[in-house]
Amino acid sequence: MPDPTLPTWTPARVEDAALVTGQGRFLDDLDPLPGTLTATVVRSTQPHARLVSVDLTRARAHPGVAAVIGPDEVRSAVRPFPLSTATPMAYYPTAVDKVRFVGEPIAVVVASDRYTAEDAAELVSVDYEPLDAVVAPRLALEPDAPRLHEDAETNVATDRTFSFGPVDEAFATAAHVVEADYDFPRYSSVPMECYSVIASWQETGEGPAVEAWANFHGPFTMVPVMAGALGIPTSRVRLHVPADIGGSFGIKAGIYPYVVLMALASKHAGTPVRWAEDRIEHLLASSTGADRAMRFAAAVDAAGQVTGLKVDLVDNVGAYLRPPEPSTLYRCFGNITGPYRIGAVEMRARAVVTNTMPTGLNRGFGGQQLYFGLERLMDAVAAATGADVFDVRRRNLVGEFPYETPSGGVYDSGDYTAALALAEKNAELDELRARQAAARAEGAFYGIGVGLVVDPSGTNIGYVGLATPAEQRKPGRDKSGSTEHVRISVDVQGQVTVMLGSVPQGQGHATVARSVAARRLGLPEEQVRAVVDMDTSTTPWTVTSGSYSSRFAPLVTSAVVEAADRIAITVRAAASVLLGLPPEDLELVDGQVRHRSDPEKAVLFRHAAGLVHWDPGALPEGVSAQLYEEAAFTPRQVRAATKDDRINSSLCYGFVAEIVAVRIDPDTLEITVDRVSSVHDAGTVLNQQLLDGQVLGALTHALGGAMYEEFTYADSGQPTSATFLDYLCPTSAEARYDLRTDHVVSPSPLTPLGAKGCGEGSSMSFPVAFANAVADALAPRGIDITRLPLHGEVLHRLLDATTTNQKEKS
Repeated sequence: MPDPTLPTWTPARVEDAALVTGQGRFLDDLDPLPGTLTATVVRSTQPHARLVSVDLTRARAHPGVAAVIGPDEVRSAVRPFPLSTATPMAYYPTAVDKVRFVGEPIAVVVASDRYTAEDAAELVSVDYEPLDAVVAPRLALEPDAPRLHEDAETNVATDRTFSFGPVDEAFATAAHVVEADYDFPRYSSVPMECYSVIASWQETGEGPAVEAWANFHGPFTMVPVMAGALGIPTSRVRLHVPADIGGSFGIKAGIYPYVVLMALASKHAGTPVRWAEDRIEHLLASSTGADRAMRFAAAVDAAGQVTGLKVDLVDNVGAYLRPPEPSTLYRCFGNITGPYRIGAVEMRARAVVTNTMPTGLNRGFGGQQLYFGLERLMDAVAAATGADVFDVRRRNLVGEFPYETPSGGVYDSGDYTAALALAEKNAELDELRARQAAARAEGAFYGIGVGLVVDPSGTNIGYVGLATPAEQRKPGRDKSGSTEHVRISVDVQGQVTVMLGSVPQGQGHATVARSVAARRLGLPEEQVRAVVDMDTSTTPWTVTSGSYSSRFAPLVTSAVVEAADRIAITVRAAASVLLGLPPEDLELVDGQVRHRSDPEKAVLFRHAAGLVHWDPGALPEGVSAQLYEEAAFTPRQVRAATKDDRINSSLCYGFVAEIVAVRIDPDTLEITVDRVSSVHDAGTVLNQQLLDGQVLGALTHALGGAMYEEFTYADSGQPTSATFLDYLCPTSAEARYDLRTDHVVSPSPLTPLGAKGCGEGSSMSFPVAFANAVADALAPRGIDITRLPLHGEVLHRLLDATTTNQKEKS
């Protein structure tokens, strides 16, 4: 059961002092190896072309250059990265036969400094044989589309179809069938700090080894991927992650090709190599969330209940199916029906390659795309049945927990109806509808939209196995799990240290871990410190470890609880010696170990800990003199996919109800967000300040994808948004609106504290709630919204097209 003694205060963030005084430990602040040289990357200027020749001669002769490597060196020393599927689409850290997107690495120059490296890079001569390009996912599916990988029969990297429940019956007997096509844009995270790597190739008595530092947040599934590409055991790949990372939101999981590339550059240079990506490189070639083309269809009965759902998803993964893709397709597999009681589901999931930047994780990955289609569909269901958009959702909401979805997800707890009601109350819907009526009377546009999402956290990595049919999965090679490790130690003076291997990017992991450990051990927070230190040779980890998919609250804190509780057992045993009382009669409170019913009988925590260090022979028989505990929290509710492809793809499932009101200027068509009412259920709230910060951050991130940010390409494959002149990001000026946040608390029965994740919710709910609001505003003009982003230029095109169609019909 959840711990009822969680703190009711909000401790100050322990991370802030160092960050605001310039004492952060980012990779650029570290200089771990003497003699480190600087690298720069030569990148493709062509979206699709054969490499006729790559001449490195002049660059190698440039003064100050230590090494230049290109396709020949990569092909001879590096294996293609292991992929999640058997599709023959080889992926190397550079192009080796042809380039497949603008910005793809071709060569690396290592020199004494960045200026010299950049000058020498301009001397690399590349002769291209241009090929036709394809950038849109639907066009990539066409039989005559330019093929990116000749060894593959098509551009389809993975294609699977799933069916759960009586789908055909639901559609055959439906009173209404509602269907539509939708498109979700490609956008990213734009962290303050771009990619950065320091790599050192080392020849040892046991063979080659690589030691690297990278602002890599995980998942550590990438460590065996790196080792496999280098052809060395994972034990000889040592990866350090700095304590501070200047933002990631998922995309820095995609840095691993550069770790391998810089390791190879180090081998040729004979020295450690440092590389730091600039902003243009980042916008051209780092990582981005997948854009998705999708078709949704709902079978609806006469009472307005959705009885069946058909989903066809096509993810554009860019030039390569780069691990951990096709994660975006399957991350929300267990919650494919969202918050609704839909008993039958059919799903087709495809990933296609195009001549664009490869994709990967991006805050809310998979959920942003899924809910844009599903929640736009629910508005369409409301229109088809003549129901209010709020009423049709209430009618279909899951009401009893735990609830198992047709695809195998198990929603652990919640009160979706209460959360929606609270969001409606806080939004003051009657007032918003009055504003809408007044605006329409003036000839202006005003709309109200709603988005409801199930927020998965504690990812079960086993979902990636769904990309492979069950009959092709190797026996004994199943994947599952959501394990996280934590170490806690107590020194001779009773000071407690919590060591975390989950590297944060600003979320406040140390603050929460410190608070949880202090509470479990009955200590003031000043007596506990939390340390973030990820070194794959010394920090405990598994391939599931990492800071991604909102894992910290449900998984890492659970490991903190387990390790702290073991420490508490030893401390109580030591105190029992000092007090002459049975350890089971003792409790840890206010820095003391005291008798439960007679608090005057007490010793200080530090004195009890001191006995373990100084007088271990006095401990009771069978009690180990150990104040050092490592815990691995491994929930049994997350297992590998079944033979019929059902899987509980996350441990916990939170909920978000979001209502957005927008005003559209009738002359300029500028869209202004007027009000947002956002209600989150993340289980037990561990730190209100941090949760509020996550909500605000996710809303701003989502605002970018909904209104401003989009990676765009010309039909030729040339990027048209490779600088901040064209790739627009929201600032504090654009993020100013009437925001009303609130919470419903449904503790998870699966975690000791009842906590669930909360880092991604609004990044999934806001885009579609915003789209629904714009659609509502433009409904009198008969305009449907089927894609994002939305801004004045888009609305001009939509209104012009509608006007033209009406004229043609008349």
